[in-house]
Amino acid sequence: MIDHRRLGRDLDLFATDPLSGAGLPIWLPAGAAARHAVEEYLRELERRAGYQQVYTPPLGRRELFEVSGHLGYFAAEMFPPMRPGEADDELMLRPALCPHHALVYRSRGRSYRELPLRVSEIGGMYRAERSGVLGGLSRVRAITLNDAHNFCALEQVGQEVSEILRLIRAAHAALGVRPAGVRLSLRGPGEKYVGDDAQWARAEDLLRAALDGVPYTEASGEAAFYGPKIDIQVRDAAEREYTLSTVQLDFDKPERFDLSYTDTDGARRRPVMVHRSLAGSMERLFAYLIEVHAGAFPPWYAPVHLVVLPVGDDQAEAAVDLARRATEAGLRVEVDHGGSLGARVRDAVRRRIPYAAVVGAREAADGRVALRLRDGRLLEPRPVPEVIGLIDAVVAARSGDLLPAR
Repeated sequence: MIDHRRLGRDLDLFATDPLSGAGLPIWLPAGAAARHAVEEYLRELERRAGYQQVYTPPLGRRELFEVSGHLGYFAAEMFPPMRPGEADDELMLRPALCPHHALVYRSRGRSYRELPLRVSEIGGMYRAERSGVLGGLSRVRAITLNDAHNFCALEQVGQEVSEILRLIRAAHAALGVRPAGVRLSLRGPGEKYVGDDAQWARAEDLLRAALDGVPYTEASGEAAFYGPKIDIQVRDAAEREYTLSTVQLDFDKPERFDLSYTDTDGARRRPVMVHRSLAGSMERLFAYLIEVHAGAFPPWYAPVHLVVLPVGDDQAEAAVDLARRATEAGLRVEVDHGGSLGARVRDAVRRRIPYAAVVGAREAADGRVALRLRDGRLLEPRPVPEVIGLIDAVVAARSGDLLPAR
């Protein structure tokens, strides 16, 4: 069975250390490079879809979480308050980003012309998980969430949710996620929920309408405490099914934070808050991606795109020049001088590096490169600009293939 914890160690993607603490993984350079590429892709995808990106602090006053309802419904999963010095002022690490995004919305008056207002952030939040359930990247205490909150008029909800589902499909296709279906998560008996029955019925009807034509199953008791949600299910390397991305409707927080906009008739009206994540948390996402790809990420977010292998010392200068030109083209490149050529090729395969460029005496003299693909294919020597252009085309296309589409 493929285990992301073992692969994470073998590929130097992340580490854990008792001095850091349980559930607080450290992203090493290789893992950080892959994560950065994914985060930049998600930000660009959101920007093109009309999202406005923000930064908000990972903690807030206790009162913030009293207003949001998290202390009333989520306190068991929150870290205890901290007193920075003033006895009457308590700060708490946030368990979610939505309270701060509500503050972004109410930072000034809003008009119907601004809606839908789409606020996004890849931001930190913290959960006081029990030590016995922590493991690798899949269950952690410090979480970096690809999050957004879309504030819209009631009549805009259906179109907004449909567009979110389209973005989720696009992100999953680029990342190489294996879809397993869609679930509508509803209230269930024995749980605590905010809001009244009419709000819940309206939210459920809106989500069902947005899923028109999309096959889905219903799951009682899986809703968030503030509203029903659409869960996008994925299948992992062991064929297990779980939730990676969600879309949630919330009538409660706009009321709690007294959010409003001025409508066409001059009246103040309450927006609907749509919570959504295209790819979930970076930690859980990479636990999934490491396993489903067995560490061989699609080239565009591989930690290293290209490793350059000079056959001997006489080709070192040509190898460094190739690496410089590839780096200037935007690729992530290394030069490996140590050991026999065979050992260096095997190490590149072990590290799942998509491309290895072998520079021998003939290639150095001709300004050409022999390219090896991590799946074992060998390409005939070709000019350096052509090699760089080939890799750049694959990375730019965000394809799972190692060669450009013909």
